[in-house]
Amino acid sequence: MSPHAARPPQKHPGSAARSRSTPRASTRDRRIGVLGPLLVHDGRRDLVPTAPKPRQLLAHLLLNANQVVRFSDCITELWGNDPPRSALHTLHTYAGVIRRAVDEDTHGSVRLRTRQCCYQLLVLRPDYDLFAFDQLAQRGQQAADAGDDDAASALFAAALALWRGDVLSDVTIGPIAAASVVRLQESRKTVLEQRIEADLRLGRHAELLGELAALIGRHPTHENLHAQFMLALHRSGHTGNAVKVFDRLRSRLIDRLGIEPAPQTRRLYQAIVSRHPRLDDFAREARPRRATLSA
Repeated sequence: MSPHAARPPQKHPGSAARSRSTPRASTRDRRIGVLGPLLVHDGRRDLVPTAPKPRQLLAHLLLNANQVVRFSDCITELWGNDPPRSALHTLHTYAGVIRRAVDEDTHGSVRLRTRQCCYQLLVLRPDYDLFAFDQLAQRGQQAADAGDDDAASALFAAALALWRGDVLSDVTIGPIAAASVVRLQESRKTVLEQRIEADLRLGRHAELLGELAALIGRHPTHENLHAQFMLALHRSGHTGNAVKVFDRLRSRLIDRLGIEPAPQTRRLYQAIVSRHPRLDDFAREARPRRATLSA
């Protein structure tokens, strides 16, 4: 062999043993999430910082994943309108905590980059629950638009199954992230209504009664949910109870908000009472709006 022939790369003693003892986690085990408690997991351990401010910064950056986020917005999120003089220096310290936690141990699932006056948290879409939720919700909407209610119901249900609780339930939410949190909670509610709507079109009225009864208990002035419950009750042979649901909704809206039910809810009520032969037309009027996608 020529003395200049390429030699195989030499491994450091013990490297094989180390790789066997600390194998890389499967990509399927990596999880990143905001749809519940803050989650960054490499398949072996939780990588979320324990200190409150770095957690809050990580959550804010995750809500804006793959986008550039100005230092000034990060400072406002962490300290509001009265930041300390050392805010910028402290912010970079917190970013360093995040970078040390995620850059190496997530094997590329999450990377924190510093741009000019900005941070950018790069996240692989398949590992992030928010991106997965949006994708499933979009596919569910497409299936519903195509008239495939079986697929729509299944896709909406899969999107909802990604939720582990309220958005970032274990993180302090600042003034900027608050709007994103509200938007995500509304998206969740809308996808739930869309799944129920698909199930109603599939004739699953009796199966929905318990779920809808619980939902209107938690949302006593939510008209879409009440309309869906009225329709499910009527089609399950409980028209009298459907009328009572409308009466309670109307009383709550007047007492708490000083308003009458929306016209489409009143028309659905009248159609139920009169057993209108074209009840489906009135039910379609009261169907939920499309989900507001979050990313």
